[in-house]
Amino acid sequence: QVQLVESGGGSVQAGGSLRLSCVASGRSLLINAMGWYRQAPGKQRELVALIPSGGDTSIADSVKGRFTISRDSAKNTVILQMNSLKPEDTAVYYCYAGTWSRNVYWGQGTQVIVSS
Repeated sequence: QVQLVESGGGSVQAGGSLRLSCVASGRSLLINAMGWYRQAPGKQRELVALIPSGGDTSIADSVKGRFTISRDSAKNTVILQMNSLKPEDTAVYYCYAGTWSRNVYWGQGTQVIVSS
């Protein structure tokens, strides 16, 4: 089992910045990819950014140039730096971890609210 604990959500005005952190514990050595998804009210959960071990980072077109994802594998941590936030970025953000055996784990979610 892998446990994911997120921190860093909150409320900000448009144009502002937030930084989300996620720390994995448990059987974290099994983790391949880590990243972030988000789900806005009435919408499906969508990929924001993903870093696989030794692979190319994936970032949603809607956040390219504004969001940056980074990962410290030694600390089992993934960071999402969000700049130039827009009201449409308002959502619950979920930390994601996928293992080599294709198991998927989710954090509890952290709310991000961007006001205009």
